[in-house]
Amino acid sequence: MLNGFHHVAIICSDYPRSKQFYTEILGFSVIAENYREARDSYKCDLALADGSQIELFSFPSAPTRPSRPEAQGLRHLAFKVDNLDAAIQKLTDKGVECEPIRVDEYTDKRFTFFQDPDGLPLELYEVAL
Repeated sequence: MLNGFHHVAIICSDYPRSKQFYTEILGFSVIAENYREARDSYKCDLALADGSQIELFSFPSAPTRPSRPEAQGLRHLAFKVDNLDAAIQKLTDKGVECEPIRVDEYTDKRFTFFQDPDGLPLELYEVAL
């Protein structure tokens, strides 16, 4: 019945900062960007080469995301990478701090976490090598 994920929606606190992070640092391309005057809100559709998408929203006075201790709901967003070390280096070169590399005890795959400008946990998960 399901063929995969179409998109993940993210509400940010600072639209220009988050748009810059997802496009210039993570490499998403802008599919469409719309300002919704009635909501005083932006909606920006972002995509990766494989078609994965993020809908980036801004809303005035949106509450902060509870994170620690871990709250119910979406825990994190994980991105597939072929070479974890190279991906970490690219993020580090752009000023993004990554946690130490861990190994999934069930798959033996390597992964790490970092955060977007609002502290949303993001993961890099190595699928090749």
